[in-house]
Amino acid sequence: MADVTGKVVLITGGGKGIGYGIATAFAKAGAKIAITGRTVATLEHAKQELEEKYGAEVLMVQGDGGEEETVNNIVKQVVDHFGGLDVLINNAMASKSGTSLIDHTKKDFDLAIYSGVYATFFYMKAAFPYLKESKGSVINFASSAGFSGKPGQASYAASKEGIRGLSRVAATEWGEFGINVNVVAPLVMTEQLEAWRKQFPDVYEKTIQNIPMQRFGDAEKDIGRVCIFLASEDAKYISGETIAVQGGTALRP
Repeated sequence: MADVTGKVVLITGGGKGIGYGIATAFAKAGAKIAITGRTVATLEHAKQELEEKYGAEVLMVQGDGGEEETVNNIVKQVVDHFGGLDVLINNAMASKSGTSLIDHTKKDFDLAIYSGVYATFFYMKAAFPYLKESKGSVINFASSAGFSGKPGQASYAASKEGIRGLSRVAATEWGEFGINVNVVAPLVMTEQLEAWRKQFPDVYEKTIQNIPMQRFGDAEKDIGRVCIFLASEDAKYISGETIAVQGGTALRP
């Protein structure tokens, strides 16, 4: 496996779901980890498990990524605690999934845009000086909902595609500073995906049929390990790419 020993990794939404799977993979690989989220109890539980099971050094910082001042403070706390920042992983996002486009409200769209595009934008801006110093990596999260047009995902897909565009521009602008920026589009069985499966069973079955391995990915073993590779020196030549990780198969859409 690619080497990320001692790297400082900031994972938004790292207390549960895909984010926790990613945090677990980095903990096992010897990285220093900062996790953020909106619920203190969730973060505390994740921190305790990561420290006790894998001996990782973990910093938890509560906050809403849709608020720029909060994000600036979170990044400062991470850098003050660990002495720097090597990897930024923008995973967290909330949305009104399962609502048709015509039934979406501006409030629904604001939820997805602020927790997705704006949060990613804020974290990237705040982290840039430190990533420039470390010649670090940014890994942002998109979704196949955007580039395949899944029903019931209007605001979610719009925000995720916005993140992809933002990432490509950053990859172009930040390459001269040694910072690589890539996007992962995961398809992982989570509580949210299970709810979507129940609401759209026909679409779910079609989705499964289009996955080469006929299964959904694993947050730690599939998504986490891809992130470790992208955060390592082995992947410094890769930037501006979108990697769709579906059922353990990495594809380039």
